Amino acid sequence: MQFYSTILHGAWRIDLEPGCDNRGYFARTFCADEFAAQGLETSYPQHSISYSARKGTLRGMHYQREPDSEVKVVRCVKGCIWDVIIDNRPDSPTYCRWLKFELSSESGDQLYIPAGFAHGFQTLCDDVVVNYLISVPYAPQSACGIRYDDGTFGANWPLPVTEISVKDAHWPDFCG
Repeated sequence: MQFYSTILHGAWRIDLEPGCDNRGYFARTFCADEFAAQGLETSYPQHSISYSARKGTLRGMHYQREPDSEVKVVRCVKGCIWDVIIDNRPDSPTYCRWLKFELSSESGDQLYIPAGFAHGFQTLCDDVVVNYLISVPYAPQSACGIRYDDGTFGANWPLPVTEISVKDAHWPDFCG
């Protein structure tokens, strides 16, 4: 794996290094030693998956409040997504900044999202599957969100939204 820091403090893009032969390829998507060498979280007791049927589906912007704040490693394993993260940590040098990534099953790239970031994505095709490694179990009482189109950040989305949950459509405005 190759680790690339981003302009958002603590967020990383992780590229796979597939070993190819006549059968196809094999690549590690996680190695505790390599993550630890970068100073990244190495414990992921929760693994999750999402499936989105329609192009333009939007999921987000989600995060968990303390004490249940979570680190996520996100990878698109089928299809392609426009992934957006927002630094929601008041003490961070990149507070309130956002960044987008195109993640696809073809590239295999992963995104390391630190605790305290809001995260969401939009599907760029039909039938998308996304895998998540999550550092803490889901805690419904700590679940929070920021509206995907909140003008505070100016995050842009490439497609009209075709599907969104009622909850995601009605997250409140960001209040810092």
